[in-house]
Amino acid sequence: MRVTQSMLSNNMMRNLSDSYRNMGIYQDQLATGKKISRQSQDPVVAMKGMNYRSQVEEVEQFQRNIGEVHNWMDNTDSSLDKATQAMQRIRELTVQASNDTYEEGQRTAVAKEIRQLKEHLGTIANTKVNDKYIFNGANTLEAPFDISDLENSGPPSSDPVLIEVSAGVKIQTNVTGGNVFNQDLFQDLENFASALEGNGTEEELGSFLDTFDGHINDIVNERADLGARMNRVELIEDRLETQKISATKMMSDNEDADIEKVITNLKTQESIHRAAMGVGARIIQPTLMDFLR
Repeated sequence: MRVTQSMLSNNMMRNLSDSYRNMGIYQDQLATGKKISRQSQDPVVAMKGMNYRSQVEEVEQFQRNIGEVHNWMDNTDSSLDKATQAMQRIRELTVQASNDTYEEGQRTAVAKEIRQLKEHLGTIANTKVNDKYIFNGANTLEAPFDISDLENSGPPSSDPVLIEVSAGVKIQTNVTGGNVFNQDLFQDLENFASALEGNGTEEELGSFLDTFDGHINDIVNERADLGARMNRVELIEDRLETQKISATKMMSDNEDADIEKVITNLKTQESIHRAAMGVGARIIQPTLMDFLR
């Protein structure tokens, strides 16, 4: 087989071009920190990277959802705590007012405080967080109660507010407002205030004690149920954090370049390129054209 000068030159140029391309790949890996910069370089790595990235983004979205759940539940628990304190004060006033030693003026003063506490509970029932009423079920845009007419307004919506916190897992973030704040509660408070103003007997006033204890138990039961859900959310949150770490590591192992290895390969390729350049200088021999003037 006859080997010509043009064959040697073409082979040399092709090899130099391959060398430049290899150095370009290593330089891109150093600049981006990734194994590939185009999907065509390695479709398998690109496809796996898309799947891993989707998984990480899904977990991050669930974590943002859990942030909303925490905000909703924390505000609900705080509101129920204030409602419990108000009902405990009402209970104390009930015990005091049912004593025959209280005069008419004193009972009237207690009745005024009872009505103020009733309005306070109505305000709690209309608690608004992030422009949403948290005790009106899924109907978060409307207040459940009319403060000026608590006994005849409501009841709150019983539709649950569900937020997805994991794949296929939805958590109810609200409490059923009607189990805590309802017309019976406000009507009982108004009846008690009226009994105080009407000089009700000791037995009549004392009978309200069991009624108010029942309302307090309703609040306690809802807080217990809410607390159980809050504990579950914390467990899910821990699991999501573990999933995110695992998915991020898999994505990194799939896409990220081994910088130490890339630097070594680049230095090796530079040495090869310099050697190829030296050999090329020997291959390109002078021709007759170099001597024509």
